Amino acid sequence: MRIGHYQCICQPGDFEANLETVCQGLEQATEQSLELMSFPESFLGGYFRSEAHCREHAWPLEGPQICHLREVTAGYPVMFMVGFNELRGTDLYNTVVVVDQGELVGTYSKAFPVINYFQPGRETPVFEKAGHKFGIIICADGGYPEPTRILVMKGAEIIFAPHYNYIGLETAIDHYLHVRNDHIARAVENGVFFVRGNNVEAGYQASLESEGVGYGDSYILDRNGQIMAAAGLHAETLIWADIDLDREYYGRHNKAAISARAFWEQLRDAALADEE
Repeated sequence: MRIGHYQCICQPGDFEANLETVCQGLEQATEQSLELMSFPESFLGGYFRSEAHCREHAWPLEGPQICHLREVTAGYPVMFMVGFNELRGTDLYNTVVVVDQGELVGTYSKAFPVINYFQPGRETPVFEKAGHKFGIIICADGGYPEPTRILVMKGAEIIFAPHYNYIGLETAIDHYLHVRNDHIARAVENGVFFVRGNNVEAGYQASLESEGVGYGDSYILDRNGQIMAAAGLHAETLIWADIDLDREYYGRHNKAAISARAFWEQLRDAALADEE
């Protein structure tokens, strides 16, 4: 299966411009025969420090924006996922929608939102493409063992992790190293392919009210944690890799699941004791 990610620039608050970028990415993906791909977190509306600004660019799943997304992408043969700010009643969720030739496949909402006006998601759906299962986590979710572990225990063979990183210059290198190490750990401990899909930005980001850098560094890891494809830094580009889901890898067994089963009671007791 050929999978990938479009590392690209978001225009916060400009749905039509971002939708055009999605179509550009899908055109490139179609030319390269991708079957499954991602776009960044919160991409359709933008990522905002202010709750009021986020609400201005948040929509219900059944709203006209997502309907329009489905309509204009129906002609592309690539199943894809893209982030948006979801309005669910009066609550806000950081959500990724999965679309296949105009059909809504499903959604996933971020379990560990960094900005506290988002509600945490607690559903862990697994999706399927060409007979193979994949799951989605979002950005900070990749720093915690359980979201990926649960998806893999449900049968996911590929984990997509869309990001929207915009990091202060003084901490960017530390962030870069920390995120990579988290993702390699998730790939190795669960024996899965892992797609870290970031945005790319430069200069002052008004929507986040800060000065920093969105450095990119999107990549695809194999089950041993080796990089199969990488977008590099500060560039808008499509990456892809051909993954062999039937190939035997060293350490293919799900060590995270084995460990959870072996230490389930001790883990529960230790976690509850730590809360006291």
